[in-house]
Amino acid sequence: MFYYVLKYVVLGPLLRLLFRPRIEGLEHIPAEGAAIVAGNHLSFSDHFLMPAIIKRRITFLAKAEYFTGPGLKGRLTAAFFRSAGQIPVDRSGKDAGQAAIREGLGVLAKGELLGIYPEGTRSHDGRLYKGKVGVAVMAIRAGVPVVPCAMVGTFEIQPPGKVVPRIKQVTIRFGEPLDFSRYAGLEDRKAAIRAVTDEIMYAILGLSGQEYVDEYAAKVKAAESDQPKKFPRLRR
Repeated sequence: MFYYVLKYVVLGPLLRLLFRPRIEGLEHIPAEGAAIVAGNHLSFSDHFLMPAIIKRRITFLAKAEYFTGPGLKGRLTAAFFRSAGQIPVDRSGKDAGQAAIREGLGVLAKGELLGIYPEGTRSHDGRLYKGKVGVAVMAIRAGVPVVPCAMVGTFEIQPPGKVVPRIKQVTIRFGEPLDFSRYAGLEDRKAAIRAVTDEIMYAILGLSGQEYVDEYAAKVKAAESDQPKKFPRLRR
């Protein structure tokens, strides 16, 4: 109930008023039945802007950290995400991927829309990174279409580290649903799920026009954070 209050009464109208999102290809979202909406992830604002313009309810797999923050702020954040229908997923440990897949398949089994960011984390520099294969496993195992989505302009309004977004128009594009029924029964084959994931990422790339990096975003961010910081020379 609170999800629809947020969507149609409180947050949705406010977001539409402030950011005036330009929406393209909304007709590609199925009117009923299970489907995956797979998008790029440029900003914290993505969590709210895309669901606000989709007519159907969509459930995202959200990182568990949003539900475990300390103090009053942490409790309010957790309550908000739960009320918005988001599912916490622990991304640490070797079984994290399997847990996310189980949760996602549960959403699809109910005939609902599942939202997922195949990159696994927000882009720290605005580029599109290599997708993780969980989206392919779920699409093949559940036998559902994947609708590619591109958020354009959200990195500029709220890049990582910026708390309050800039008020500026953004674009949200949806592509034609991708059918992977030809891969039925092959969700355990590495080559098959890699091929499906790459096809999804290529479709997102075509919609977003981003620069593509054939590495995982988390790996690149970790490598950059390990590099020693360069300090300017002091003048004598």
